[in-house]
Amino acid sequence: MQPANSRRYGVIEQTASETDIAYACESIRQLGYAVIDGGYDSGWLGSLSDAFERARQRHYAEHGGIEALKALDEHNTVRLPMAYEPLFLELATNKIILEICNRLITGYSILNQQNGVINPPHAERYNQGAWHRDLPYQHFVSSRPLAINALFCLDAFTIENGATQVLPASHRLEAFPSDRFLASEAVTVVAPAGSFIILDCMMFHTGSVNTTDRPRRAVNHVYTIPLLRQQIDLPAALGEKFTTDAQLRKLLGYEVRTPDSVTGYLASRSKKS
Repeated sequence: MQPANSRRYGVIEQTASETDIAYACESIRQLGYAVIDGGYDSGWLGSLSDAFERARQRHYAEHGGIEALKALDEHNTVRLPMAYEPLFLELATNKIILEICNRLITGYSILNQQNGVINPPHAERYNQGAWHRDLPYQHFVSSRPLAINALFCLDAFTIENGATQVLPASHRLEAFPSDRFLASEAVTVVAPAGSFIILDCMMFHTGSVNTTDRPRRAVNHVYTIPLLRQQIDLPAALGEKFTTDAQLRKLLGYEVRTPDSVTGYLASRSKKS
């Protein structure tokens, strides 16, 4: 869509964004966020919805039940759902998202984490309902993205069910802004089911309050430069035989594990030579 007035003078350089992916990358660079369709049909979304609930129940069962997870404030998060259901591996390898990561992250990226996220109904508090970066406790900025957050909307994100709020361009700011600035400039990102909300991980964002009577579900992915430690050691959690696909092993971090000895380090060097 052309702006109402696209005339200009004194401009000798202009960014080209001729595809949805290129436009999303431009928006992430400039504003810190973008929304893009994931390319899934309603049948696949229904299958993922069923897989989400199965993964949630297995997660509860394997980690002491919901009351034990409540004590840790972990009852609204399903850690590493791909370990339970193969559809989540398919989601993590979405071609659109990997292409965006390829364009924004220098070199190559690894999957740092995948988490099912539940925004509970009836305005219940949950652990993502506070402003944060997905690289928390960091107060520096980078000239290029270190990490990309791809939040998949399993359910539609609406004002009523607690859509994500973002602070545009805050990936360029070292300090968290004043409350007055936050109240004035924060933006609520509504998005249909099946879309990804993509953020530069240094942008401040938060979940809003879900005032409906149904949970709002999403699946968060963080893709980082290989230098950053994974939230969970995916090769150890998934097992050596999880996949033999070379590109997938690279994405999941099998090629950047920390050697456990000098011998292991020297062996990793010999593989690179």
